[in-house]
Amino acid sequence: MPWFTVEADAIQEEQIKAAAIRLVDEAQKRIAPRLNRVLLLPPDLTRAHSGVGKVTEWVYQEVMRRNPSAHVRVIPTLGQHVPHTEAENKWMFGSIPNEIILAHNWRKTITPVGTIPASMVKETTGGVADWEIPVDLNSTLMDEKWDLIVNLGHVVPHEVLGFANHNKNYFIGLGGKETIGASHIAAAVYGIENNLGCLVTPLRACYNWAEEKMLSHLADVYLQIVMQRDAQNRLVTSGLFIGDDLETYLQAARRSREQNITVFEKPVKKIVAVMQPDEFRATWVANKAVYRTRMAIADGGELLIIAPGVERFGEQPEVDALIRKYGYKGTPRTLALYKTEADMQAIPHGVAHLIHGSSEGRFTITYAPGPKISKAEIE
Repeated sequence: MPWFTVEADAIQEEQIKAAAIRLVDEAQKRIAPRLNRVLLLPPDLTRAHSGVGKVTEWVYQEVMRRNPSAHVRVIPTLGQHVPHTEAENKWMFGSIPNEIILAHNWRKTITPVGTIPASMVKETTGGVADWEIPVDLNSTLMDEKWDLIVNLGHVVPHEVLGFANHNKNYFIGLGGKETIGASHIAAAVYGIENNLGCLVTPLRACYNWAEEKMLSHLADVYLQIVMQRDAQNRLVTSGLFIGDDLETYLQAARRSREQNITVFEKPVKKIVAVMQPDEFRATWVANKAVYRTRMAIADGGELLIIAPGVERFGEQPEVDALIRKYGYKGTPRTLALYKTEADMQAIPHGVAHLIHGSSEGRFTITYAPGPKISKAEIE
């Protein structure tokens, strides 16, 4: 069960701050009376709208208030996203010194931890994926001794794991290239329609097993945020779930499922998705407009994506090149190419993205990206 929860139509800032302080207090009672070495794992700036950067700052301040000599490090769980600039760190994390905020390097600063066996992947996915998932995680997380690890994030419907956050922060957010690649292609072939909004997807089940078998020694706690729109259509915090077990995630995911998924009586002919420019700078993330709507759009319908901040396709040059070369052309074509093309096989998470970002030929997708990328490039 969770250590504690806070739920309301709109939780006020002072209540959120009080919960952050209480987390530190509970951690000293339950995990480590003396917090000498503390690791904070927030999401990256693509989740900044949840306010989790401010929550991370409050946890940091409370740890330092109790122990001014504490060794604290912050690692945004980037996955394969672009590392933050110093200005972005300041914007998101406020007073936390930039020199203690470390960038996760998914190619280099990783440590082999174990393997999720192919038999488990095959069983959980009903046989559509039958390969093992190597587990390589951030070296600072795995190779150093921490009195407390605080894993923070926003629980929201997600195309790969049903809902974001919880141990996704470890296996994707702090994962290595092979872990991220094998995971994403497995979830992609299983299908968004079978993943999105499910409490425990096949990949989540694999991660839950891996967390129990490989990470049970970590002195960690989760702080999970759920948000909703109020009557004025403002984004407000509606749930805080703090604890160190699976039930903490499940309670948060159930609340997110109730508040963050809209079920229509019939398929929608046209959806307009507006992707704010400070968050969505590549189709790699702006295609959430596709992921989150394609189950609702009618055959022959249209998705219009207004994304004025988009300036590239992939987060890394090689992924950008892959997207430009192959395009979003549906699962059958993409998987057929994946079996023969070496550049695709080298970037399986990029291949998964090509599958996720397709309408599968059911509806049209029109991108309005603004001046930073040309019409010809989009076409």
